[in-house]
Amino acid sequence: MNSFNYELDQRLVALREQNLFRELRRVDSPQGVRIEFGGKSFLNFSSNDYLGLANHPALKEASINAVKGFGVGAGASRLISGSIAPFHQLEEALAAFKKTDAALTFSTGYAAALGTITALLGRDDIIILDKLVHASIVDAAKLSGAKLRIFDHNDLNDLERILKWANEKSTTRQSHVLVVTESIFSMDGECAPLREIVALKEKYGAWLMVDEAHATGILGWNGRGLSDELGVSQQIEVKMGTLGKAIGASGGFICGSRPLVDYLVNRARSFIFSTAPAPAAAAAALAGIQLIQTNEGENLRARLQQRVAELKSALHAPRSANESAIIPLILGDEAGAVAAATKLREQNIFVPAIRYPTVARGSARLRITLTAAHTVDDISELVWALKPIPGYKSGIAK
Repeated sequence: MNSFNYELDQRLVALREQNLFRELRRVDSPQGVRIEFGGKSFLNFSSNDYLGLANHPALKEASINAVKGFGVGAGASRLISGSIAPFHQLEEALAAFKKTDAALTFSTGYAAALGTITALLGRDDIIILDKLVHASIVDAAKLSGAKLRIFDHNDLNDLERILKWANEKSTTRQSHVLVVTESIFSMDGECAPLREIVALKEKYGAWLMVDEAHATGILGWNGRGLSDELGVSQQIEVKMGTLGKAIGASGGFICGSRPLVDYLVNRARSFIFSTAPAPAAAAAALAGIQLIQTNEGENLRARLQQRVAELKSALHAPRSANESAIIPLILGDEAGAVAAATKLREQNIFVPAIRYPTVARGSARLRITLTAAHTVDDISELVWALKPIPGYKSGIAK
């Protein structure tokens, strides 16, 4: 074995010893309430396909028609020759859906965060992040070169303290301050206090970017997100989201003013230097956006909220005004979380163990996610399987 592979093997050994080793599972079925891998069928509580649209006939038909009309690949970046009609149709629909002047789509949510933050900020600027924002936002903040500050999770006093400091530091017209938070936090399912954050950013003259990945399609009028639910959507400069969760397709997006989108087209490197996604993905996302604004979409949201209420009631978990579909069972120890996930798989239930670095050390968990396609019987089966897991009651209570 050469020195390169030997070094990597030693690193992998260390990951295994810390119960942090990960591996890919080949899934031999579409996304749904039940998925198949390893020759078995599992009741699936791991998917972000919140409304069950990833295998919906309307999205599949739209994707097939796009392949027939526009082929498989886009052929180039969108600024060269790959800006095929489905992307424009999707962006027009997104802007109308989010009630903004314009929208821009990216290959992934990660690319959207990376391209947007690094385009907007530089070394003379300041970026302020909630402690629990997604890794893509943290990476983008570091790459931007801006001064990075972190405020304690959902702590408005800590945010204001940093905004005061930033206001003193940004004494020149060339210096800008950007606050970034998620609306629904992906590992905890908590809501951000967006009304209060908006008030603070306006008080101190900062910009605000909100990632609505886990709220789009679920909360707000026709699923426009938590910011719409709370009535502050029009006061947010940069609205980020994903097309791969409740919308059922793939990709990421930014919605905002026309100058914002025009600027990103010219300066967002993850957009400029990427071959455009498959036209079929854009067409499927457009169908998803259209569907979630119909009566069917409203019924799916209502069904999802009912499943969330049923599971939280059965687990004696706290309720909130704006319910997400994410329910974490925090076990703390990595080995314990892995053992719990394994025990569930033995009962043909799939809930992944979430460990460092996805969450902080000592807060490993089972991350339960619900979809509108789950049934009352599915919820009962999960609750029954959770009961023998050590510490599950105290984990939910946290």
